[in-house]
This record gives sequence, structure tokens and C-alpha cells, in this order.
Amino acid sequence: MIKVGIIGFGKMGRVRYDAVNQNGQGCVVAIVDAERVLNVPNMHRYASPDALIADPGVEAVFICTPNYLHKGLTIQALQAGKHVFCEKPPTFNVSEMEEVLAVEQVADGKKLMYGFNHRYHDSVIKAKELVESGVYGRILWMRGRYGKSVDESFYNNWRAKKELAGGGILMDQGIHMLDLFLTMGGDFDEVQAMVSSLYWKLEVEDNVFAILRNRSTGLVASLHSTMTQWRHLFSFEIFLERGYIVINGLLTQSGTYGEEIMSVAKNRTSAPAAMWSDEDHIRFKVDNSWKYEVNHFFNAIVEDKAIEVGTSLDALKLMRLIEKVYEQQ
Repeated sequence: MIKVGIIGFGKMGRVRYDAVNQNGQGCVVAIVDAERVLNVPNMHRYASPDALIADPGVEAVFICTPNYLHKGLTIQALQAGKHVFCEKPPTFNVSEMEEVLAVEQVADGKKLMYGFNHRYHDSVIKAKELVESGVYGRILWMRGRYGKSVDESFYNNWRAKKELAGGGILMDQGIHMLDLFLTMGGDFDEVQAMVSSLYWKLEVEDNVFAILRNRSTGLVASLHSTMTQWRHLFSFEIFLERGYIVINGLLTQSGTYGEEIMSVAKNRTSAPAAMWSDEDHIRFKVDNSWKYEVNHFFNAIVEDKAIEVGTSLDALKLMRLIEKVYEQQ
């Protein structure tokens, strides 16, 4: 059994705690934020991350804290000889991510994985299989819209403060959509963006419009990430030479993004190339993403295999894109 310590026991800490327990290969033996846990026997409750990381009985650390703590705790835990699973964003910028990579390279084979959870949704896994099958040809373009609504209570949230969050809606939700672009389309070397606070007038942005292009393939991806989407929305569209794949809605704990539905159609021989009646619809009823993600992390540890999804190199690519977006605000 992999002995796990969780730093930060808010919403994400509890999600990871449940996923570890369901997995069967690990058990949570230590936490920080102990006052939030009731009736959990045989567990060390630490007042500080330092104490948990120093515990020789902890083999793997899950970092589920506000963003500004991610880089430092990741480095500290790796240097202490722990495997590390860290929520997004990995860091605030590229140079910080390079610091983490340098530590990982001398961490004696300890595994480092980042919580790019959307890659593990069944709809995304199915979409990637369809893309890689070649049946629909190469990707021509992608479009992602990811938005939510907040209220004035958000002003009191650490996510509204740049020094704690590193950024606004791009760091919160847009980062997931950018990661999906990378998952499906490879890297991008050109970014044009508009970053603004249209409504909430916070230290951090509430809207990002970005266009990304891979010069060598011509693939273009369009992102709108927003916290002025008064009805929560998730929409990920992939248009290929011989058809399209569209994911609308996302299974979440809150249920505010609606059903997770994939629509797929192949081109016909006459225009219009596809009709609504040509679409096949797949409805996903269960969110397996948290389970799949922890399974991958634990399997890499137990079998001493490389992390394949959510690697530090994935994180570096992502931070390069985010840095290019923020450079244009």
C-alpha cells in the first residue's frame, strides 16, 4: 500500500482522498488542514506542510493547496524523497516550471504528476481515440469555450487575488482547455490574445480570448475562457478533414455544466457535408476522471513506469502557452 499524505483538505483534497480510498493501492495516512476531517482513524493530522513532508511514513504527497504554494511544496516534497501529485496550475510561469524540472531530474526516480483532470474524462479519451484512428483525417481547427458565473462573494476568494492565484479565469478554467488543445493537436508556437477584466474589475482577468497556431501544420485553435458566462458552459469542438467531434457539457460534482455529450459525424459526399441527422450522440453518465487519474499515478509508482499523462513536460508546454497569453494583456 502506498502511504499518502494530502496537503490541503478543501474541495480538491477531499476529492483526492476519496479517489485514493477507492483505488485500493494506497491509503491516506497524513493530512494538513486536520480540522476539516472528522471520524478518520489512524491518521496523522499535521498543522503544517513541513511536518507532513518530513514524515518518513509518507511515500506520496498530494498537493491540493492554493496555487501560490504549488511550486514550493512540489520541490520540497521531491527533495524529501516523496512521489508528488500536484493540482494545476503547476507554477505561475515558465522559469518556475524549469526550476521544478531541474529538481525532478535529480529526484532519484520519484514520480511527479500534475492534475490535468480533463484528459481523463471518458468523452476526451474517446475523442482522442477517434482522432488517432485516422478515420476522420487530420485536425483542421479546434474551438474551446469554457465559462462560469461568479458572484460578489468571489472577491473574498483567494482565486481573486493575483499573488495567490497567479492569474484569473485562464489559470482556473482556461488552463484545462489549453491542455486539451495540446492533447489533441500537439504544440503551438504562435499565440494572439486579448486579456481583460470586463465586468468584475478584479486584480485578475475575467475574460480571455486567444488564438493559437502551429505554423508547421497550420492547425489553429480558438479559446474563450470567461467568468461572465452567466450559465456555466463547456464546449470543445474538433473539426477534421472528414468529420467532426464535439463535446458539450461536462460531468462535475456540482452538475452545473450539464450532461457530458459527444456528437460525432463523418462528411458526406455532397454539400452540406454533414447534417444534424447524420450525428451520432454518446452520453456519458459517470465521471471516472478522478479514479482514472489516481490509478495512473499509483500504477506508475508500483510498476516503476514513467508518468505518461500529466507529466512535467506537459506542464512546461502549457506554461509556455499561458505565459504567451499573459504577455499580451
